[in-house]
Amino acid sequence: MGNEALDVNPPNATYNLSTHGSDWLWAVFSIFGLSLLIVTVWTFTRPRGTRLFHQIAIVVITTGALSYFSMASDLGATPIPVEFRGFGTRQIWYVRYIQWFISFPLLLLELLLATGLSLSDIFTTLFMAIVLVITGLVAALVPSTYKWGYYTFGLLALFYIWYVLLHHGPRTTFAAGASLKTGYTMAAGYLSFLLLLYPLAWALSEGANVITVTSEMIWFGILDLLAGPVFLFFFLWKLRGIEYAAFGLQRGRHTYNGVGEKQAAATANGQPAVGGGVASPVARADSNAAAVDATTPTVTTSPSRNV
Repeated sequence: MGNEALDVNPPNATYNLSTHGSDWLWAVFSIFGLSLLIVTVWTFTRPRGTRLFHQIAIVVITTGALSYFSMASDLGATPIPVEFRGFGTRQIWYVRYIQWFISFPLLLLELLLATGLSLSDIFTTLFMAIVLVITGLVAALVPSTYKWGYYTFGLLALFYIWYVLLHHGPRTTFAAGASLKTGYTMAAGYLSFLLLLYPLAWALSEGANVITVTSEMIWFGILDLLAGPVFLFFFLWKLRGIEYAAFGLQRGRHTYNGVGEKQAAATANGQPAVGGGVASPVARADSNAAAVDATTPTVTTSPSRNV
């Protein structure tokens, strides 16, 4: 049985996805699915409290898999009149912009958390990523020449992102050391180059209607694979030997050395330990004081992230 996606979900525009394009999208979906399985298993090999970067990768890859499942099924598009090169309508894939709205800021967060940037700088950069995606969606939905105004606003947001990735970020202090700074520089340059190709692909496809929808899918599919699974696996591999505390990220819970959390709580409340009797108030106070000294965790100061 062949690919029946376009028979079940017929195209709704003059310029539409072909069966070969749908085949390609199913292949991309399969790669996203396999990548999701790998990174999920990889995440569970990490100790609890040190999985943030891996869990961000899970969210990004899951979003990409759902998006490409929809597009391969010829779902998640709406017809918009073309401005150039003919008449009729072209499929605009809003489901792709939903994917980018979620994944693009998270990709930047994954990268920028490794730097010494303040939270305010990171927040502003993530906002500019959202501006870039939203202006691209609005521009694609506008059939008139005014679409290029939104396109320009998106480019301005992209210039800010480039400034942070390539200029501001590398000049901060990397608490994890020079090895991470080298990895960040490579990853930031790689991602910045890919971000240059996205607006170019948009201009030739949804913007000016120069290339076909199938060619558009091939172009964006390659970019999403390179910016998604390939980038994430590279960056996570660079982080594998780095102490998590160096990033200045605090865990939500503390574990007492040699004493379980339940036993520590019971001791603090004056309850007897497992297998022990009821102690007198004086003995309990002495034992509590000794227990506090014995169970107080040794806190290693890690660099905090400024606001």
